[in-house]
Amino acid sequence: MNKHEDFLLNKIAGPKDVKKLSIPEMEKLAQEIRTLIIEKDAAEGGHLGPDLGIVEATIAYHYVFDAPKDKLVWDISHQTYPHKMLTGRAKAWLDPDHYEDVTPYSNPDESPYDYYAVGHTSTSVALATGMAKARDLMGQHENIMALIGDGSLTGGLAFEGLNNAAIEPHNLVVVVNDNQWSIDKNVGGVVTSLKKLRDSNGQTAENPFKAMGFDYRYVADGNDLSAMIDAFKAVKDVDHPILLHINTLKGKGYEPAVKDEEAHHWVSPFNLEDDQPLAAENQKPTSKSVALDVIKEQIDAGQKIMAINAAIPGVFNLDEFKNEYPANYTDVGIAEQESVAFATGFAKEGGIPVLMENSTFLQRAFDQLSHDTAANDLPVVMLVAGGTISSQSKTHLGIFDQVMISNLPNWIYLAPTTLAEEKAMLEWAIKQKKHPVAIKVPGDVPETDHQTVITDYSTINYQVKPGKEVAVIGLGAFYQLGEKVANKLDATLVNPLSANILDEKALDQLAANHKVIVTLEDNILDGGFGQKVASYLGNKDVKVLNYGQNRVYTDQTPVAEIYQQNHLTLEQIVADVQKSL
Repeated sequence: MNKHEDFLLNKIAGPKDVKKLSIPEMEKLAQEIRTLIIEKDAAEGGHLGPDLGIVEATIAYHYVFDAPKDKLVWDISHQTYPHKMLTGRAKAWLDPDHYEDVTPYSNPDESPYDYYAVGHTSTSVALATGMAKARDLMGQHENIMALIGDGSLTGGLAFEGLNNAAIEPHNLVVVVNDNQWSIDKNVGGVVTSLKKLRDSNGQTAENPFKAMGFDYRYVADGNDLSAMIDAFKAVKDVDHPILLHINTLKGKGYEPAVKDEEAHHWVSPFNLEDDQPLAAENQKPTSKSVALDVIKEQIDAGQKIMAINAAIPGVFNLDEFKNEYPANYTDVGIAEQESVAFATGFAKEGGIPVLMENSTFLQRAFDQLSHDTAANDLPVVMLVAGGTISSQSKTHLGIFDQVMISNLPNWIYLAPTTLAEEKAMLEWAIKQKKHPVAIKVPGDVPETDHQTVITDYSTINYQVKPGKEVAVIGLGAFYQLGEKVANKLDATLVNPLSANILDEKALDQLAANHKVIVTLEDNILDGGFGQKVASYLGNKDVKVLNYGQNRVYTDQTPVAEIYQQNHLTLEQIVADVQKSL
């Protein structure tokens, strides 16, 4: 039910309605948008700080420009809540019954005002430059703009995009939304450069954008609606590349988000009265706390470890660690390629890099995983979080990490089934010096079980609990699903330990003694663990059934639905096996 029936936003069906408003009305609209963002995020979770900070710029854009003919490419697009409200999708914030109607990122399937499904950083300038070049070739004249944050400027693709955007012969506007943050505080030389521009009101001679060839403009208060309208009017229809640098306040309008930007970049559901999360904090050991405990113990024991991440300290709960061990911590910014190459260089010089990556972001560093780390066979240790079938947006799926890492030479990809196993794997990975080792950080797994915890993974020897007729191989976190299947079928249960190193002797024995072998993996099937097993057993007299996710992009699809679609429920797997016997 829409409890905000008196809101001006109810009368905004699209940008044409924004153009009819006065400045005071638009300022009221900005307050309404902030209220709705805070209310929905409190109820459902979502990006908070980025959206609160971009409200005035979004209203000003739609007041001045003529979307969807004029095109705005959002970088990352996690700050598009205000844009969505102004382009016909306000009900998804006004009415809780419709909260699920829209995805959290720009989405062309939702609206003609969105041009790409975008959820990763640093892509907007390159995308917009390609659009501008196509526009020129086809003799058209619409305005094309990329909006990129200062945090996104730490990513390499942003520089590649700027390099080409600067020589675009006609209209192209790059808006740098400078709020002095990415997820965590920004790092590197970009920070220094932007600060000099802000401190000089855009007047410093040390202007990297002018040096590249951009016409440069600066807005000291990007949350001043009138200033943003004037700035956009000044760049509209200009026939050359312009960089418009705007200084905004991340979290504006919600004091807790202003005071603690990192904690409010993305929020889980919270209490509006006191800003406290609705879910109680887990006090039990987790896969991330176990990893940090191992790293700290190894540093304290004298190991020359560097914990490395690409602007996602919160994913691995690194905030306490980075203060406690500053000499052993590096945040490279939103730059996954840099993180992997940096880790490789650290390993070459004799250090022990422990690289902390999120599955969905790791795909951005595929070249370095292959060309720099694997081809040089250097002992980088990498923890991969979020590698699981999930209900995330199609831009944030964690189902590709196994295929990327497991199919490169020299990489060993380990998949723990318990926290005790994770600890042993990380301790071994840190001490071994022969190959790069990745560990799939498990989600909700037990601390331990009745298996003997192996301490040496230089040779993979499957752990087998004997049963009859059917063998169930459960990889990593799906070992628990494997246990349930095996119990139902009185089947053999196998912990394979690794996503890509096969225990051929064990597989030969399983094939000789069973009619059906089932593989279970929490990733896509194509190129995955199960297909490796099936390929090896192709000439054996045994049936192999592979279970995982099909090679499709899901988009905010409930996990239960994905499991059902891919025959990943206990009942479906058991029925399939019984049918095949």
